[in-house]
Amino acid sequence: MRLNKRLSDMGLCSRREADEWIERGWVRVNGAVAAVGSKVLPQDQVTVQREATQAQARRVTVLLHKPVGYVSGQAEDGHLPAATLFTPGNRWRGDAAPMRFSPAQRRGLAPAGRLDIDSTGLLVLTQDGRVARQLIGEDSAIEKEYLVRVRLGTISANVQAAFAPAQLARLRHGLLLDGQPLRPARVEWQNPEQLSFVLTEGKKRQIRRMCEQVGLSVTGLKRVRIGAIPLGPLPPGQWRYLGEDEDF
Repeated sequence: MRLNKRLSDMGLCSRREADEWIERGWVRVNGAVAAVGSKVLPQDQVTVQREATQAQARRVTVLLHKPVGYVSGQAEDGHLPAATLFTPGNRWRGDAAPMRFSPAQRRGLAPAGRLDIDSTGLLVLTQDGRVARQLIGEDSAIEKEYLVRVRLGTISANVQAAFAPAQLARLRHGLLLDGQPLRPARVEWQNPEQLSFVLTEGKKRQIRRMCEQVGLSVTGLKRVRIGAIPLGPLPPGQWRYLGEDEDF
């Protein structure tokens, strides 16, 4: 097994962070400083020096209320990445975290999950590979909750009354995307025009594509929770730090 995967599987960091630690000489295998790209056997003893954990403790995780019109990742088609909103002036006044903003916190800050350009709500930006893996790793089962306003054909008022219960059951379980079955979802009416979706996966434009399969059109989508962290009163375009006492 490659050493960076071993460190990731140990839950210490991401593979990218592991490579950085190895390059800096912070990782030892059987007492010897490891080399980048090295492989280890199951019985090999892997240790990490204190400098690595100290560097990791300085990494930040940011909770951002992404507005419509921003992309989650790299700039595209003239639209700005959500990370450009991570500025001192956009910090939410209600943020109780003791951390101070530093330009160094922008380095390696990446979205842990996607939120479409025409969607709004909670987006996580992090420098911490452990957080990224927790939220978007292959084995992640973290819940994401969305409020979704819908239309049925030309019907935009009291959609619930016109929407067949059997189709609601299909949204909960039984749909395919890209030829693959989706995990079960919790889908409930919040009011006659709005559904609540709770998913444990995040395929590209998943909710919009799910709705299309049952005849619904999405007219508004907002992510209001990731795991145990709600969007809460965080205003659009503003951000706060994930507190030391918070976990997804």
